[in-house]
Amino acid sequence: MKFLKILPSALLLLLVLSTAANTPPKANKVYVGNYENVLGTSLEIKIAATNNTNAGKAEDAALAEIDRLNKILSGYDAGSEFSQWMKAGNKATVVSPQLFEVLSLFEQWRSKSNGALDASAETINKVWRSAAGQNRLPSTTEIAAALNLVHQQHYILNAQNHTAQRISNAPLILNSFAKSYIMDKAATAALKAPGVSGVLVNIGGDILARGQHTEQILVSNPKADAENDAPIARVQITNKTIATSGNYRRGELIAGKWYSHIVDPRTGQPAGGVISATVVADNATDAGALATALNVLSPEEGRQLVASVPGAEFMLVTADGRQLKSDGWKDMEVALPKTQAVIPAVNVKDKLWDVNYELAINIELATIEGMRVHRPFVAVWVVDANKKPVRQIALWYNKPRYLHDMRSWYDTYYDSFAAAEGNISSTTSATRSPGKYTLKWDGKDDKGNLVKLGTYTVYIEVAREHGTYQLINQELTFKSAQHIELPANTEVASASLDYRKKTNDN
Repeated sequence: MKFLKILPSALLLLLVLSTAANTPPKANKVYVGNYENVLGTSLEIKIAATNNTNAGKAEDAALAEIDRLNKILSGYDAGSEFSQWMKAGNKATVVSPQLFEVLSLFEQWRSKSNGALDASAETINKVWRSAAGQNRLPSTTEIAAALNLVHQQHYILNAQNHTAQRISNAPLILNSFAKSYIMDKAATAALKAPGVSGVLVNIGGDILARGQHTEQILVSNPKADAENDAPIARVQITNKTIATSGNYRRGELIAGKWYSHIVDPRTGQPAGGVISATVVADNATDAGALATALNVLSPEEGRQLVASVPGAEFMLVTADGRQLKSDGWKDMEVALPKTQAVIPAVNVKDKLWDVNYELAINIELATIEGMRVHRPFVAVWVVDANKKPVRQIALWYNKPRYLHDMRSWYDTYYDSFAAAEGNISSTTSATRSPGKYTLKWDGKDDKGNLVKLGTYTVYIEVAREHGTYQLINQELTFKSAQHIELPANTEVASASLDYRKKTNDN
């Protein structure tokens, strides 16, 4: 009888538990933050959280971890642990677990890549930078001297005593691993915050997705590298890192020829056969290491190296324009939308935009040396002679509720933005300098139709949360190639417009 008396309560409890188990949890909202001057580049962080407060705590935790590890691993901060160790001379020094781990990773990958990755590659870079300053190529003697130093053993690690001892005088830089290593730790810190289910960290185009967050990543075209240029691929990742390394953003121009900042430590020559390598891997440091190594190695050597890392996949773009992909890349790839050039029938009275030309819009956002700053909201668009909107080029924001601060853009484009439920995408690309962006207008309106030749006005609007508001506009008549410098202001360090003929790479 006692059992019969408690049975209804038990059934009720079972029913409640069953109902709760079958009720899908409320999806967390994704909160986005953008910063400049983080590890010498830009940072985008997306956090899936129950509310803005928890997202803020996660973001603070990630930023604090980035700052902490940068003070350990930075080769540009004279006060970092790594810089102090470099100055300590050839004596065994007890180092932090983080510095020991990154130094150990470099040694492992130096062996695994047959010397394509080497912490002392900076020795060769210095030779090339010095020669470029004199607009000449390094001499055979200079390269040989650098290689002699590079091919030495640089340090000895003692795992028992946790010491690192320098045994060469070669300058060392940990960039190939430091950024990926820091991204991984920052994501881990963010996920420990309450109410957070997923996080994405994008530092300079290397992107890590962790937890219950899936992201579609666009792969930048190395031969058409404006922010709004069409990507060459799109992949979907969950609990993985995607890293891209290439020669198209940093390097040296000598006698009119471009030389990559990525050098082959085995030969002393800049990498050239591969101009972009994108790698997806389970481990962040694996992705970062492979992306750099694949720029140095031949495609076949690169394929073999990636095959030795379980779960890793790659896509290469060679100097002659070929795209080479690992067998498993297609399993992650998402088809890009098909686009067709729209060229309306020509009216004899009207001349259309010359399809051989484009307008490049160059913007450098103001930054403070050595200080991390929020990236402001930015909108770029074009109107016709009657001030009617023609084309929205870019909209960068992170908190939709503040979009009304973009007063001119809001009046022009907000209704269509709201109807389309605007989206912020992430793009993997070679690392850029902080705050420097290029956008392009191809002469098409928002519907994809070529516009008539005539007078148009380009607007650049910048608004900073709790900061200043700036609006730049420039009228142009597209009759011949031209370059126009735009006035700088508090938020825009420099800006310019270039109406130019397209290159064969676009």
